[in-house]
This record gives sequence, C-alpha cells and structure tokens, in this order.
Amino acid sequence: MAAVTEQPRSEQDREPAAPPEERESVTEHTARIGGAEVAYRAVASTTTLRNDEGDPRASIFSVAYTRTGVDDPAARPLTFVFNGGPGSSSTWLHLGLVGPRRIDMPDGPTVAPAPYRVIDNDASLLDVTDLVFIDPVNTGYSRPASGQEAKQFHGLREDLEWVGEFIRLHTSRAGRWASPKFLVGESYGTTRAAGLAHHLAERHGMYVAGVGLISAVLMFVTNRADPGNDLPYVLSLPTYAATAWYHKRLDGRFGDLRALTDEVEAFALGDYASVLLRGSRASEAERRSVLDRLAAYTGLPPAFLEACDLRVAPARFYKELLRSERRTTGRLDTRFTGIDSDAAGEAPQYDPSYTIIQAPYTAAVNAYLRGELGFESDRLYEVLNGAGVRPWNYGDDGNNHYVDVASMLRTTMSWNRGLRVLLASGYYDMATPFAAAEWTLDHMGLDPSLNGNVRTTRYEAGHMMYVHPPSRDRLAGELRALVTGAAAP
Repeated sequence: MAAVTEQPRSEQDREPAAPPEERESVTEHTARIGGAEVAYRAVASTTTLRNDEGDPRASIFSVAYTRTGVDDPAARPLTFVFNGGPGSSSTWLHLGLVGPRRIDMPDGPTVAPAPYRVIDNDASLLDVTDLVFIDPVNTGYSRPASGQEAKQFHGLREDLEWVGEFIRLHTSRAGRWASPKFLVGESYGTTRAAGLAHHLAERHGMYVAGVGLISAVLMFVTNRADPGNDLPYVLSLPTYAATAWYHKRLDGRFGDLRALTDEVEAFALGDYASVLLRGSRASEAERRSVLDRLAAYTGLPPAFLEACDLRVAPARFYKELLRSERRTTGRLDTRFTGIDSDAAGEAPQYDPSYTIIQAPYTAAVNAYLRGELGFESDRLYEVLNGAGVRPWNYGDDGNNHYVDVASMLRTTMSWNRGLRVLLASGYYDMATPFAAAEWTLDHMGLDPSLNGNVRTTRYEAGHMMYVHPPSRDRLAGELRALVTGAAAP
C-alpha cells in the first residue's frame, strides 16, 4: 500500500486555537480602612476578550475588590484603576495608594531592605467604592490569545477599545450597570482614562461619574521638545525651580515652595516664553535678562544655560544640578539622587527614583498575588514592560507624536455635565510636570459653566506621590471626595 502523505491545511481549514482558560481565585478578607474594619471579597482572575464574531483575542488579568455585608451592592460606586507606561501593570496604584493593602515602604533616598511587607492601607478607597485593577495586554499576567499579534492592542485607539471592552464585560458580568462608575489612572493611564471616558460613552453608552488623573499627560505637545516646539522647556521650568529649591541650590532666597513656583510659572509663560518664541529676533538685553533669572530660579551656572541656548533638556538638568557633588537627580521624583560612574556626561546613567521602588514593589506584588490572593501562575508577572508594548501606535492621522485626549475629555464633559475631574500633580515630577498638566486643562476649551467640575491639587512629592506618606493620605482624601461628591478635604 502506498504511503499516505498528509497535505497541509489551508488557513480556512485549520482548527481555531482554543480560547484561553478563564481562571479565578476568590478570597475573603478584612482590613482597617478609614479608621474602621472593612470586610471585602477579592477576586483575582483572567477574563477572555473576544471580537464581535466571538473569536478570542486576549486574556486580561484583573483584581476586583467588593465590600461585603452591604445592603445593595449594585448601588455602590465602582472604580476602575490602572497605571500607564505604556507597558505598566496596575501594581503601583494597587499596592501604593488605592487598594485595601499596601506595601510598607518608607519615603527615602535609598532602597529599603527586604522583606517587603504588605499591610492594611488605611487610605484605601474600598470603604466608599468597589475597586477593579486592570492589567492591559502584555502587562501583569495579561497576554494575547494564542495566534494573536500583540500589536492589535498596543496603540492609543487599540488600547481604548480593548480596555473599554474589559470594562463593559466586567460591568455586565458583575451586574453593575446601575452603579456610579469612576476611572482612576496614573501617567499614561491618565491618557487612557480621559480617552476611555469618551470611548465608553460613545461606544457603549456608559457614562462615568468621575475621572481621577494622577500625574497627567493629556496633550503630548507639552512634554515632547522638538525643533520648533519650545513649550516643554517653558512648562518644565517651575519643576526645575522646585527641584533646585529642594536641594538647596537657591541660597535660601525663597522660603515658600508655592510662592516660588507661582513666580517662576509667571516668568516662564511671560518673558521666558517670549524670548524663546522670538528666537534670533530677541535682543541681547532681553536674552541677558532672561538668562540671569533662569540662573536665579534653577541654580544652574549662567555659562551652562548660555551653552544650552536657554533651553535645558531634562536629562541635562538631572546631570548638571548636583554635578559638583557627583550626584544626579531623579526623573520620576527629583528629590531622589543617584550616583553615576563619573561626573562627566550630559545624561544620568539611571533614574534613582525608579530603581529605589522597583524591587520592593515587584517583590510585594508577586508575593501578595500568590499568597494572600491565592492566584498561582508560572507566567512572569510583568510589572513594567515598556519594551513588550513597543512600538506604540499613537495615532492613525500621521501625527504619532502629539496625542491630544484633552479634547476628548472636553467633549465628554459637555455630553455628561455631571462628570467630575480631579487633576493631581507632584512638584518634583519631571515625567509629567505639574505646570504642563495644569496648562493643558487651561487650554482644553472647557465651557466656563463646567469649570467647577475640575479640581487641581499639587503635592510635595514626585510622579508617584503616594511614596510620600503625607501626600498619599492627602491624595486619598481628594479621591474619596471625587467618588462621594463631598467637599474636598
């Protein structure tokens, strides 16, 4: 008998890949929150997302906390929380600020020694709202389904579509369509939150009651310095001044941080911006006046500022401010200092404000998910996976650089005039400078009748201001007021 040769199947004849198995671990807990014992249920789970034809596209990992023992669970607010990156899991807000348990880590310039404990988080929002922490595709335990390309999830519009689909599906499965819903995001998570508020309303008819924007970037033109775009230099200057003040580079000339930054902001938006925008048309006297004040506000040598053509890129600032001490400053939090191999060069070798928190949070989230929440997996939990989500598609209009979701937020607030927004910024954050975030809201074109729906706050900390205990407690109070509609603390 002749041998039978099996012919390769065509794409149409192949068996479809099996959908990812949905898993969950349900545990019961109590924690001391807001000065009282709060009983709650934690569900760590994976959810399969499908396209309109029902084909599996991705498995999303999330942790949902629901307060137990309440009369009408469906009437409680429901808050969806995520970080940014792009490429970050929700670890930071989960175990740093919002969740019922947080990492016990002191605010300081050096890494705390292991072990890293997780303790009750008295500042958690679980007493006033149920919580869902979302890890987008290729972060945490979330992954594309078998045979699916990751790039379909890695872009501004793609991310809104699939995170929005998770929110819709979770809301339906949990029976929470009637609940007031909130979005809280950090960093690129604020880009996602502003866009999601619009996407959920437009695509699913789901209005959110409030949006918390922590360390926000809504208009990327404010933080991407390109030839011809001087705006980032202008809007970074108040953070440079705050940093120089913190590191005592201003010779005690300014006693109050808010007064200093207000003064510098007025200069930045006035004379400084005028000279930069006019370029070679500015007179030598005008340039000299601006140069002298830049030196006074930043603590940087006039010769260095002149060599930079009055435009100091962030990496140069991190390296230059403390060069005489052979130290660098952080990016996420400029209070923190690093030690490079030498004092030369134009950029630091690493960001000390990230390296100091990376290991404690990574260890804590892995131990917490496996231990307290009972979710076992041999898969790598991707705390921050920037390389795994790039290239990120910022838009299909050819303008991949200057994303603008502030206009989406403005439109949504015009549709849903009860929508409340909290903007929280750190004085020492150079990733998303506070002046840039506030300038964005000032230029989003919001109707004056809605100005009262927006509240801005500043904290004497950096990008992750919750690593500073006083800022963590104050920010938690502001978020609680956002959810409850109470007067701000």
